[in-house]
Amino acid sequence: MKFKALIGTSILAMTVATPAYAQDAADEVERDAFGGEIVVTAQRQSERLQDVPIAVSAFSTEALEAQQIKTPSDLQLTLPNVTFTKTNFTGASFTIRGIGDLCVGTTCDSATAIHLNGDPLFSTRLFETEFFDLERVEVLRGPQGTLFGRNATSGVVNVITAKPKLGRFEAAAEAEYGNYDSIKGKAMVNIPLGDSAGIRVAGIYLNRDGYTKNEFLDTRIDDRDLYSVRGSLRWEPTPDTTIDLMASYFREKDKRTRIQKQLCQRDPTGILGCLNGRLDNEPFNGNATFTAALTSREFLAIRGIPQGFALGSVYGPDVYANTSIPSDPRTVNTAYTPSYFTSELTLQGQIEHNFGPVSLQVSGQYQKVKLDASQDYNSNVGDRSLYATGLNTLAFFAANPIPLGVDAGGNPILSNTYFGPVAAAIIPDGPDGQLCTSLAEESGYGSFGGNKICSDQSLQFDRSNQYNSSWSVEGILSSDLDGPFNFLVGGIYADYHLTENSYYVNAFPIDYLTGVLGAFTAATNRVPDPDNPGQTIAAPLPPSFLATPFFRNNTDDLKIRSYGLFGEAYFEFSDRVKLTAGLRYNNDRKSVRARSTLASFLAPHGGTGSAFDSPFVGSFDADPGTPGNQIVQERTVKFNKLTGRAVLDFKITDDNLLYASYSRGYKSGGINPPLQPIFEVPESFKPEQVDAFEIGSKNTFGNGALQLNLTAFYYKYKDLQLSKIVARTAVNDNVSADIYGFEAEAIVRPDPAVVVNLGFSYLHSKVTEDKFTSNPRDFGGGRADAVIIKDLSNGANCAVAPGTPGNAAGSNGFVNAVNGGLNAATGAGLQPTTAFPAGGGIASTGAFGICSVLAEAAVDVNTGDPTPTALLFDPNGIQVLSAGVPVNIKGNQLPQAPNYKFSAGVQYTARLGGGDMTLVPRFDLAYTGESYGSIFNGNVNRIKGYAQVNAQLQLNGPDDKWYVKGFIQNIFDANSVTGLYITDQSSGNYTNIFTLEPRRYGIAAGVRF
Repeated sequence: MKFKALIGTSILAMTVATPAYAQDAADEVERDAFGGEIVVTAQRQSERLQDVPIAVSAFSTEALEAQQIKTPSDLQLTLPNVTFTKTNFTGASFTIRGIGDLCVGTTCDSATAIHLNGDPLFSTRLFETEFFDLERVEVLRGPQGTLFGRNATSGVVNVITAKPKLGRFEAAAEAEYGNYDSIKGKAMVNIPLGDSAGIRVAGIYLNRDGYTKNEFLDTRIDDRDLYSVRGSLRWEPTPDTTIDLMASYFREKDKRTRIQKQLCQRDPTGILGCLNGRLDNEPFNGNATFTAALTSREFLAIRGIPQGFALGSVYGPDVYANTSIPSDPRTVNTAYTPSYFTSELTLQGQIEHNFGPVSLQVSGQYQKVKLDASQDYNSNVGDRSLYATGLNTLAFFAANPIPLGVDAGGNPILSNTYFGPVAAAIIPDGPDGQLCTSLAEESGYGSFGGNKICSDQSLQFDRSNQYNSSWSVEGILSSDLDGPFNFLVGGIYADYHLTENSYYVNAFPIDYLTGVLGAFTAATNRVPDPDNPGQTIAAPLPPSFLATPFFRNNTDDLKIRSYGLFGEAYFEFSDRVKLTAGLRYNNDRKSVRARSTLASFLAPHGGTGSAFDSPFVGSFDADPGTPGNQIVQERTVKFNKLTGRAVLDFKITDDNLLYASYSRGYKSGGINPPLQPIFEVPESFKPEQVDAFEIGSKNTFGNGALQLNLTAFYYKYKDLQLSKIVARTAVNDNVSADIYGFEAEAIVRPDPAVVVNLGFSYLHSKVTEDKFTSNPRDFGGGRADAVIIKDLSNGANCAVAPGTPGNAAGSNGFVNAVNGGLNAATGAGLQPTTAFPAGGGIASTGAFGICSVLAEAAVDVNTGDPTPTALLFDPNGIQVLSAGVPVNIKGNQLPQAPNYKFSAGVQYTARLGGGDMTLVPRFDLAYTGESYGSIFNGNVNRIKGYAQVNAQLQLNGPDDKWYVKGFIQNIFDANSVTGLYITDQSSGNYTNIFTLEPRRYGIAAGVRF
């Protein structure tokens, strides 16, 4: 037996199709979306679908259309143990068997490798567009690497575009109109160039109104306006040589939203912002934010700044106190209109030559990706009237020469000199006029450099942008020998270069506090008195603000160089039994330059260029772990690993296959971003590794009337990468877990005109090690003896816990005593500890305070021993935990890992007009069970199970030359949540949700030539 028909068993995908129902003695095959004995190719080899000893699903272009799988998000509705969700920072997570992109950051690798025509993609926007002119989409479940160029721990998604057909002309076009005034067009033309070459050009255009109503501005947002074009060339200069070239470009520019909604169980204390019991349609407490803390009367009093400059009190009403959140997930109130832009250029080339017993394939690709998106950060409109006192005070100090002190020469330091530039930048029309907010821009000057947006409202918004390029080259040598032994060996080199990745958070109160605090800091600066040791003298600095006047976490250079050597050997013991053994060597090197800034150093007004040119930038240190003050943090890490797999498959009959496999998956580690403010976290995170065991059975019964595939798997996961927010930045850690599950896929054809497809999966995931980590929603760790502190100096939380467990009186007394001392010294007016509301899921008490002051009072900084103050309240001392009280997550379920999934579809083909025309109704149902959006589980992190129902009716003309169809997606208009993201404590601990699309319906017509 020639081995070419078998070698592909390691990697080939199974189209969602079934062997045809036997219609007559000739056993003719009728080809439709779910019919026909289909052979597909992947990694340049071919094999019958049911001979693949691996859990694989795939969709031909006809199956994609029939099941209304228009976007990557729709794939999850049919595939077992697969989920897909958008994520917070303009990305997405394609999760397979509980393993997805839980790591967040520029140096994270994807758990699911995305390939285009077999070549790996980096930071791709491929899934932004809708599918068009594809040959198929393959989804391989389980670790891959011994045959794919990019290693993966969860699986591979391989999108295969339609190639030019030689020697014939073809064309197709489709026009669609639907609700939301949606207009979509798709077209393709295939042109022969003689008998040995051809070109194919295809494209898609989509324009629709927004899904979401913005009640405040009476507009619609979350629209789409995009196009994508692709050109392909195939040349076969000899019967043994094939050359393929492809170029594609995608562009989108519209008002699409990255985040659908924010949910919160409002915390009336303002210490957390949101409670820990459930997710409600309530506004978070704005007093929990960084901006509210640093512009509060309490903090300004501690700093010795007149309280008239305060925008409010942390104990008073917050800006969102009297607002309401619409219960409809697709209705919002925002004064800021989102923007979304992305583009991607992809160039590919491949040459394959058959030398007879061996064939060589060499391929390469180049990518260039741009992304820029901005959206309202708090998804609400606050009450700016609460700022009146502070704004009036600023205007008064800016307009009048009020003495702030005298310099060393006895000259007065006048307020208008220092506050005039601040008022001119952010309230140019006075305290009752428009408020100006810094744009998210690279200079770091923002409003104080004229880079601003002004509005009647106090705006807050974020911006996520990225620019990167990459290229890779891959070679594969495979054999096609007549004997029992064959092989495949390959190698890949990939180079990825990111030149800009920033996440900004901008808000008018940030501009206000950086301007006011910067003015006071510069005006009241003091230096050591050279004539009187131990004394200081006034040394005012030039009028300045604190740069940057917005939060910016920036990576301005990331280089990843990766190469892999891989291969497999195949041995056929007989026509029924085959052994596959594969190895892969991975080598990854990552180098990154990054920094995080927010009100980090003084920058004089009137500067040009970059704020980092400031003469006072030396007070900023992006890398405290390196001696001296570093403007950026630079890190380099290297990883290498040997992995492999083994598969034994046994053909009971030609239509029944059993297999058992072991594989080891690997994903390289990375570098945690710099934090602001600085907390102690690991600089890097470790690679993750999974040992995967799988058994499966693939069966065809009744001469194709039933296809039934069954799979069971067990994963032993080591160092799974997980992300959480610490100090306004995503930080990654590692944890070990076990995963096991079961999958069943079936296609039934009780009649040639009827096809039913069924899918079911069960998944169990569990953290297996004792892993203690802090829950950002509950820094008290569920302990009644702890006190959660909202730090007025940075908006973060810390926790105070007694050395003697259960001594709640000691920890509360300690906090009240330290805060009482601050009150006595500064008149801050800090209030005693308070209980959180019942039903909020918080057992601890809470208070506002300064974590560093509490830490100094708890521990002698020189000896590490408890101070007399701490011992006064607990004989074993008091602990101040900057990262909160850790909790053990052992036994918790992994995020985005629903226990159950079920899908079913039924399709009937009715012949009309003597059989020349067909009418095809189709109905699809998919149910996804409950899961969690966070490793900490609990009701507040629960994602409810959801169902989606689609229907379609299509009329096909003679010989399928034309068709007309009507469709409806999400018939019951379910607002299904696919993922959660918990924001930082200094932002209020609210939860961003991501949803599937609402109900869509419309009509479409197409022609084929």
